[in-house]
Amino acid sequence: MTTLKDLQKTYKGKRVLVTGHTGFKGGWLVLWLKHLGAEICGYSLEPNTNPNLFTAAQISKNIKSVIGNILDQNTLDKTFQDFKPEIVFHLAAQPLVRLSYSEPIKTYETNVIGTLRVLEAARKTVTVNAFVNITTDKCYENKEVTRPYKEDDSFGGYDMYSSSKGCSEILSSSYRRSFLQDGGYALATARAGNVMGGGDWALDRLVPDCIRAIESNQIIEIRNPNATRPWQHVLEPLSGYLLLGHLLLTKGKKYAEGFNFGPYISSILTVAEVAKQVINAYGKGEIKVHKKDNLHEANLLTLDITKAREILNWVPSLTADQAIKLTIAWYKNFYEGKNMEEFSLMQIKDYEANLLWNKI
Repeated sequence: MTTLKDLQKTYKGKRVLVTGHTGFKGGWLVLWLKHLGAEICGYSLEPNTNPNLFTAAQISKNIKSVIGNILDQNTLDKTFQDFKPEIVFHLAAQPLVRLSYSEPIKTYETNVIGTLRVLEAARKTVTVNAFVNITTDKCYENKEVTRPYKEDDSFGGYDMYSSSKGCSEILSSSYRRSFLQDGGYALATARAGNVMGGGDWALDRLVPDCIRAIESNQIIEIRNPNATRPWQHVLEPLSGYLLLGHLLLTKGKKYAEGFNFGPYISSILTVAEVAKQVINAYGKGEIKVHKKDNLHEANLLTLDITKAREILNWVPSLTADQAIKLTIAWYKNFYEGKNMEEFSLMQIKDYEANLLWNKI
């Protein structure tokens, strides 16, 4: 069984390229990889919010940070050739459902063609041995059923974001079979639920919307309060990505498949329940107004994590309540002017100490 010490041994001194390192999940991944002793190159656009985790937690410190577009093949190829990564974590994306309604072309260009360009840049780089493409739980054709979605369920998506991520999954499978069967790197995909954690200020995401409203003494406006989602702290899926990357690097193509990294059923809460828990954890806030519009959003979505548990020995380590408390603690410390690089690393170390899959 893989342990945290195995991860430390694998990533120490390893050259790791992370796309989307200026984003929320990418930033936390870079922090964790730095803590594990990896040599890191980040490739991404500038942060698209202010404030942002990239600046607050000094993500660019002690790494090679390249500001570039994954649609720019020349810059992408040069970055790969110069850095010579051994493993790639691809997180760069247009990650918002609602934005995909107003920017459908950009969403598809980034999430489908952009992914293909990163896959190609990696294939041209002989040092790359492993590649983890991060997609989403929304890649599945959502039939609004109560059973959780498994890795062999069909891909799809009502909105342009979800369908673009379904395309990214199909693309990865086709790419693996077309170009990586007899050589090349081990390519896997990872699908996570709705993540929360400190440093996310994206628009139209529940927890950041709550934080903005609370900090500006405004009423929290929520859409679709009865919609359920698989809520999890950002470190939960990241632990799965790191575990999967370790196995790809050490065991090869045996693990070159798709995996769900979701929470326990008990962490599948409604939007209203999460908002109320955020208020309780913050100690202030009020929900009064429910915004309504005609944009479709899924009402019911859950993930089956049996495959990750049985094949990777991965399990979640936090409840939704713990995830919310960790998240709110981060924001409170940020708005109090604390050193957020140190605080973020402290949360990573505390999480490592309680990794359940490290103790199985």
